[in-house]
Amino acid sequence: MSKKLPSIYSEKTDKKINNNEKVYYSNQEIQEKKEPIDIGKKINNIFNSPSYVYKIDVLIKRKGVEKNYKLIGKNQKNLITLDNELIPINEIENIEIKKEE
Repeated sequence: MSKKLPSIYSEKTDKKINNNEKVYYSNQEIQEKKEPIDIGKKINNIFNSPSYVYKIDVLIKRKGVEKNYKLIGKNQKNLITLDNELIPINEIENIEIKKEE
């Protein structure tokens, strides 16, 4: 004994049905992708540059403030300036060689 399934009426459609809406929603903000600055690598590049002999003029940004320094050396934790000031490397946000004007 098999049950007979009810028949389904289907009409052939030759026309294009366009009752779906095309919607796009994005909740992400557009941001510039900035690669993190590797301060250790930048410092090594400065001290290995051909312009470094004994001292080098640099622009250091730390705690949101940029200031010019003359670097003469470094150790594991600090940069050493010509004025014998120690600048902690972990406080440096950015460092660049000062360009000649």
